[in-house]
Amino acid sequence: MRIYDTLRARKVDLKPLEEGKIKMYVCGPTVYNLIHIGNARPMIVFDTFRRYLEYKGYDVNYVSNFTDVDDKIIKAANEEGVTSEEISKRYIEECKKDMAGMNIKPATTHPLATQEIGGMIDMIQTLIDKGYAYVAEDGTVYYRVRSFKDYGKLSHKNLDDLESGHRKEREAIKVTGEDSKESPFDFVLWKPKKEGEPYWDSPWCQGRPGWHIECSEMSKKYLGEQIDIHAGGVDLIFPHHENEIAQSEAANGVPFAKYWMHNAFLNINGEKMSKSLGNFFTVRDISEHYDLQVLRFFMLSAHYRSPLNFSDELMESAKTGLDRILNTVSNLDFILKNGTNRAEGPLEGEDMDLADAYIRKFEDAMDDDCNTADAIAAIFELVRAINAAVNEDSSIAFVKQLKEKLQMLCDVLGIVTEKKEESLDEEVEALIAERQAARKAKDFARADAIRAQLLSMDIVLEDTREGVKWHRK
Repeated sequence: MRIYDTLRARKVDLKPLEEGKIKMYVCGPTVYNLIHIGNARPMIVFDTFRRYLEYKGYDVNYVSNFTDVDDKIIKAANEEGVTSEEISKRYIEECKKDMAGMNIKPATTHPLATQEIGGMIDMIQTLIDKGYAYVAEDGTVYYRVRSFKDYGKLSHKNLDDLESGHRKEREAIKVTGEDSKESPFDFVLWKPKKEGEPYWDSPWCQGRPGWHIECSEMSKKYLGEQIDIHAGGVDLIFPHHENEIAQSEAANGVPFAKYWMHNAFLNINGEKMSKSLGNFFTVRDISEHYDLQVLRFFMLSAHYRSPLNFSDELMESAKTGLDRILNTVSNLDFILKNGTNRAEGPLEGEDMDLADAYIRKFEDAMDDDCNTADAIAAIFELVRAINAAVNEDSSIAFVKQLKEKLQMLCDVLGIVTEKKEESLDEEVEALIAERQAARKAKDFARADAIRAQLLSMDIVLEDTREGVKWHRK
């Protein structure tokens, strides 16, 4: 299996630190509101990658945090007149509902930043003791960026070039009173409390941690000082992930993450998502118009490192594609439920070999840097092959095996193949029963009239050897 490593800027073979095991950390959301569809992309992408690693036989320790102390959370709490804890707890639960709707597996551990403050204080003290951090007069603790010689290795940025291009920033520092920094690029590890903010006691002042140190500590606690894969959105490469590397490697004295994976941006109708542009959508917004399985399928329809454009037309296309797969599974289920246990047909062995070839094609796509777009193409080829091979004369064993193979691939992508049970009202059921009686009595005119009446009610009938199938128009 090969993955694109942001650190090396190329595809590399995946070789875990410990054979058969993967330690993976994915940056989670800051919980101050409902998650938006931009948040959903890394959730879906890396959940799918985790599923494929497990499909390949790896034991995956998958950690994804909730940032539950942050300026945005405090602002939301102040606006509502409630505590920050109330805001974060509320939106963690709402986030989990949306994740369940998108069929995202719960992480091995979902740590909360506020529950790991003690470890963060210990890591900060280690950085101070080693000379990588310093304490300002007001108790703010800064990371001394210049002390870490490899700073910029992930984002491929040169610190001298950055500094020469930030004269305005250095002037702004004097204006805002942050001249206690040794360098404009030094970042906060611990900040003093402000009136009305949550705070914790520390050796330097009462306050709270900076954002970057949170992930370094949570990753260390639940995965160890060295991990296999760190992942998140491309917007986190700099400065968040760059700062994580600087903190973790300085404090622990060993390389932090062996591989770095980042998904590209999600745009809305060709533009960056923004509340000011009126194109800002939460996952909950989408759920009012589509099953969230459609959103998941849409997200996987492009390679994760390619920018993805969200639009009504593309969502409709995703819905149509997903329905093709679900209808095939539904047809197989119908045959399994209503068919007879016939003997194996003469070509079923050849058809099974063809199905296995599409499975290998799926695996080849996923082995090539989690190429879900090509993996879905392989599933569509398998669906076409199944639809061509299966008929009323197919053996039950053959149909069952094909369904299992298709379902196995869909499970890797997190696609739920079992359609929600739809029920018909008594009037429609009575009409279907009356039509069957009319057909049996050879009253075809009445049978056709009932079919037309049902069609006007958006109920489509299909007569098969196993019985009458129906679906909504």
